[in-house]
Amino acid sequence: MEPENKAIETPTNLEKKIVPPGPRKKRKGKLVVIGVVGLVVLIAVVVYYIHFIAPYESTDDAFIDGYVTVVSSRVPGQVERLLVADNQRVKEGEVLLELDPRDYETSLANAKADLATARSKWDEAQAQVKVSDAKVAQAQAAVTAAEAENHRAADDLNRYESVESRAVSKSAFDLAQAQARSAKADLESAGSLVKAAQAQEVLSEAAVETAAAAVQLGEAKVRQAELNLSYTKIIAPVGARVTARTVDVGNYVQPGQALLALVPTNVWVTANFKETQLTYMRPGDSVQVHVDAYPDQNLKARVDSLQAGTGARFSLLPPENAVGNYVKVVQRVPVKIIFEEMLPTNLDIAPGMSVEPEVKVK
Repeated sequence: MEPENKAIETPTNLEKKIVPPGPRKKRKGKLVVIGVVGLVVLIAVVVYYIHFIAPYESTDDAFIDGYVTVVSSRVPGQVERLLVADNQRVKEGEVLLELDPRDYETSLANAKADLATARSKWDEAQAQVKVSDAKVAQAQAAVTAAEAENHRAADDLNRYESVESRAVSKSAFDLAQAQARSAKADLESAGSLVKAAQAQEVLSEAAVETAAAAVQLGEAKVRQAELNLSYTKIIAPVGARVTARTVDVGNYVQPGQALLALVPTNVWVTANFKETQLTYMRPGDSVQVHVDAYPDQNLKARVDSLQAGTGARFSLLPPENAVGNYVKVVQRVPVKIIFEEMLPTNLDIAPGMSVEPEVKVK
């Protein structure tokens, strides 16, 4: 059998079969690739926004805050000893400085002497009351005797008057009348003495009350002198760090004069968020706090409360919006953020430091 005739492929035929893709197909493929890549990027951006941006609100208008205790003297005096240095940590009740106590020791001694005098007068007044009581009793006894004598004299006069005039001599009758009048006068005099003694007794009792009040006043002066003497030692009301010291040994200080400040360790964050950021923010939301001074530290915290009013409302000069040229400005509301854990002891986090809180609101 003869082999079938087959077409012999020549180089020309091969060139006709392998035809390169046209420019339109290449462009279409590139557009598909770009579209797919763009869609992936868009999906990644949306996912990133939903999970890492939308649920959070942050601000750079935030600072560490805390109650700063300003220490001042309660009595005037010259500083005799200074027992603390700048930025030193002190405990509650620790003596910070001492004033010259000599003037106050003298005042205390005088107050005690005045108190002793007042107590002596009080004892004297109490003794005088007893004397007045005795005088009242003596006067009342004299009244009793005068009453008996008056009764006897009156009875004698009645007997003389009941008998015939011829049976009694004129002189005896006159004597009886005189004795009766004298006894009556003695009785009235004794009554007056009783009233005088009773009045003296009232005065003595009043003197006792006056002396007792003087004793109380003296005791109060002693207590005040003791307090003033104790105030010459100025102690730390809280445990904190000494800051802004303006006093030194030899300075003469006045009551209420700021001597130094105590900054405690219990601090928090005051973050001023825009009012548009508070839509979903609630107390209890978790917060990540980044301190500018320690960028590697992320501190856990939570929202404690939102201030009942914007910062502008409580400023020294609140804005007057009822004017014709009013321009709406987004207000900021202070939000208090407290730390959920103890701050690291190796970090000096103090009021006034800048922070950036990030609140998870959803």
